[in-house]
Amino acid sequence: MDDYCLVDCGFHDRLEALATLRQICQISYRTVTGEIVEVQDRIVDVYAANRADFLKLKDGTEIRLDRLISVNGNPTRCA
Repeated sequence: MDDYCLVDCGFHDRLEALATLRQICQISYRTVTGEIVEVQDRIVDVYAANRADFLKLKDGTEIRLDRLISVNGNPTRCA
C-alpha cells in the first residue's frame, strides 16, 4: 500500500454525518490505477484499517479516504 495521506478532520466528520443521515451522495474518487470514478451511493460506514481510513458504500465498494476527490461537490483535503 502506498503512503496514506491523513484526511482533514472536518472532512472526515462530514463523511460520518452523511453516513449517519443515510443520504445518497455524489462521490468522485481515484482507483489504485488512477482511473477517476463517479458514483451516486449511500455511505454506510467510515472506519480505520491497515493504518488508513476508509468509507464503505451501500453497494459494498470500499474507498480509501485519501483517494476521494470530492463528496457532494466538496473537495477532500489532506491534513
